[in-house]
Amino acid sequence: MPSQSTGQSTGYLYALAAFTIFAAQDGISKHLGVSYPPVFVAMLRYWAFAVFVVLLAARSAGGVKGAAFANRFWLQASRGVVLAVQIVLSIISFSIVGLAHSHSIFASTPLIVAALSVPILGEKVGWRRWSAIMVGFLGVLVILKPDENGFDLTLLITFAGAVLLALYGVLTRLASRTDTAMTSFFYTGVPGAFALTLVGPFFWVNMAPVDWGWMLALCITGMSGHYLLIRAFELADAVSIQPFSYYQLVLVSILGVSLYGEVLSTHMIIGAAIVIGAGLFTIWRERMTARQRRLENL
Repeated sequence: MPSQSTGQSTGYLYALAAFTIFAAQDGISKHLGVSYPPVFVAMLRYWAFAVFVVLLAARSAGGVKGAAFANRFWLQASRGVVLAVQIVLSIISFSIVGLAHSHSIFASTPLIVAALSVPILGEKVGWRRWSAIMVGFLGVLVILKPDENGFDLTLLITFAGAVLLALYGVLTRLASRTDTAMTSFFYTGVPGAFALTLVGPFFWVNMAPVDWGWMLALCITGMSGHYLLIRAFELADAVSIQPFSYYQLVLVSILGVSLYGEVLSTHMIIGAAIVIGAGLFTIWRERMTARQRRLENL
């Protein structure tokens, strides 16, 4: 039987693989989002994801019926829809803002999670984490680079995506208090697919044959990435997994520069460094606080 440290290390490898795949997924999303309506792209992706979720649920102990049973149905359904909207905003952002620029702002997600955890989860955030949150948001302002003409309003789409991603994370934590991980995963895919199906057909366009191949790749990366992330969370704690999202920022920046000719401006690099530093500190403080609680409960 593998030791706890071995299991943790294996979890890190799964996380590394998952975020590598997610980076490739974002590159494909940009390619498709430039040529086709983002809602249409997200809908096709979600159809495949929903099928994958149902198949996994069918193999679980309680089957599809057990996975679909939620103690807080509207909470689970709403978090699934929130993620679907966030993915649409992400594809829009990748298309018009760029991969590197988008992810430098998405790096603020752990900071927003910490801020939202106070009113939604009732958690206590000390002055150190509040300070890190404020510093991180200053980093976001550096990335947004307001000048005499004001903010670039297109970047508000990206920031809205970061807020929704953080809201999804907080709602997922809230849902985990009363429902199983399988139930939460079921509602990650199915409500989003349902919501996008209500609007996606209005944006239907004929896709070039070669791009159907890219769409298939997008669906495969989405399913495999989520599966590997699930395995990572089974073996390692969530706080330890979070920093790997910054590794994804590095990869998508490389993809953006090498494949799409994006330019990493000085203010974007400095702002991203500030945000990442503040985010890592926030994650570290969260880990220390959780460890202290466990010691107090012994």
